[in-house]
Amino acid sequence: MQEDGAEESGQEEIAVKLKNVLIVVKDIERAVAFYRDLFGLQVILDNDGNVIMSEGLVLQDAAIWKKFTGKDIVPENNACELYFEEKNIEAFARKLEESGYEIEYVNRLMVHSWGQKVIRFYDLDGNLIEVGTPV
Repeated sequence: MQEDGAEESGQEEIAVKLKNVLIVVKDIERAVAFYRDLFGLQVILDNDGNVIMSEGLVLQDAAIWKKFTGKDIVPENNACELYFEEKNIEAFARKLEESGYEIEYVNRLMVHSWGQKVIRFYDLDGNLIEVGTPV
């Protein structure tokens, strides 16, 4: 017998967990290099158009996304963001500037009213990224 009463009510126990976040990219190799170079993420599994990287980021080729969903991607839709933390954000800001990638900023290094420093920009495919100091 379970304490939550699931067995008594005839319901199966369900334990759904968030495992990864998937973003759609046009060029997998270029996106892998971007996230490796700027964030230190490593490839865990390369599955022909789907790449699982460390920290739970999954990159999926735009053609596969379109085939499975029947939907076009909308770059820079500002509906969600990938959030990273970095204690030495000034050094990260310099790394970003010197990276050789063409970065489109939403906001350069700024300080929120509560004291957190953040930078927001788009990746190569228009996915919004925020890097902030730990709160």
